[in-house]
Amino acid sequence: MVTFDAREPGTPAGTWLANPRLAALPTLGLPGRGVLVLAAHPDDETLGAGGLLAELDLRGRAATVLVATDGGAGAASVAARAAELRGALGELTPAAELHTLDVADGGLREARAEVAARLADLVRERADGDDPVRLVVAPWRGDGHRDHRVLGEIAADLARSHGLPLWEYPIWLWHWADPTTPEVPWPSMRRLTVSGESAARRARALDAYPSQVAGPSAVVPHDLRRVTGRGADTYVVTEPERGGDESADPTDVTAEFFDATYERREDPWGFTSRWYEERKRALTLAVLPERRFARAFEVGCSIGVLTADLSERCDDLLAVDVAAEAIARARTRVGERPGLRLEVADVTRDVPPGPFDLVVLSEVLYYFSAPTLRTFLARIAPTLAEGAVVVGCHWRHPVDGYAASGDDVQRELVSALVASRGAVEIATYRDEDVSLVVLSLDGRSVAGRTGLL
Repeated sequence: MVTFDAREPGTPAGTWLANPRLAALPTLGLPGRGVLVLAAHPDDETLGAGGLLAELDLRGRAATVLVATDGGAGAASVAARAAELRGALGELTPAAELHTLDVADGGLREARAEVAARLADLVRERADGDDPVRLVVAPWRGDGHRDHRVLGEIAADLARSHGLPLWEYPIWLWHWADPTTPEVPWPSMRRLTVSGESAARRARALDAYPSQVAGPSAVVPHDLRRVTGRGADTYVVTEPERGGDESADPTDVTAEFFDATYERREDPWGFTSRWYEERKRALTLAVLPERRFARAFEVGCSIGVLTADLSERCDDLLAVDVAAEAIARARTRVGERPGLRLEVADVTRDVPPGPFDLVVLSEVLYYFSAPTLRTFLARIAPTLAEGAVVVGCHWRHPVDGYAASGDDVQRELVSALVASRGAVEIATYRDEDVSLVVLSLDGRSVAGRTGLL
């Protein structure tokens, strides 16, 4: 077990900053909404995840911050640290939602069960709302500080039980270790590059903690502040355990992931409760160039909300999902309808032969790895009937754990079907949140199809 004394000289910042391995760490993309940042003490959030918090705030995606301990010894110290925390977040991320648990400094081990229960409640309460937790950020379990270790372990259990990615930030590692220390978790470390404005915000936020960084009694060494305050955050990254077929591409999201997701929540993506989803369905239905379709294929139908609308415009609709529980809920939702078939199927392994007049790919392609996506599109192309329509609709914001972005898979879809079948892009819609594209083997407009031209 690592032990250290913060009062002793640590590793000079220059040793870390000059190390090529640190500079060459693989990079992380900025996550979307739903980021939960945990801190053991006031100032940990700024030292460890300050760049992330500032970047999210600058893009209107402010995170939720939870600070577990009061960070003080005595009433005056506790009050001072609470004021410093508010001042720091005001500099770093004014829009953040702050929670404090007020466990006594150094007492996380004794309060472990209570803290774990509070965090589980927070994640569960948000599961069916507009801002579910999608990423947990916490102190690194190997940091050498007892409170950091305990909160990191709680966070790891929370992320594992909810199938969430975990980003752990080291703080004291930069003090007691150097780049050659065996405990440095190089294979799992990643770098989040931040803007100059975010770095400046972090610097101002740290200055808001005078009890920790200023004067001869400062707790945070200057060298440690230099390393954490550079133009990047460093995280030890753990992805959700997905299990499944060992032969599958490791970046594919598997059936086990979706099974676990449906086990936790009745409507995991808020199809029935979010205006975003209702509006997106209306847009999808509005861009279809035909009033009715003979044979249609919906991939990743989930609990069948869009399926119900599509079935009203299709003589024969095959809707599939890889998750058995999703199909069970879809059957309950839509009931028996003429021409509608709901089936459990993994389209990364095979696709039905068609021919289809309509294929709907809504919020599904970014779960496929790049090789799987190319294979799927190569398989779907021959199933398209003469004049067929293909609709792609995807969320545009980055989501940790997705193999690609919504914009990336939309481009891949267009490129593949234009090249393989000579498809024409007959309609597009895009705003900050969603991208919609309609491809057809019949390039005529609606007016052309209906005789107005």
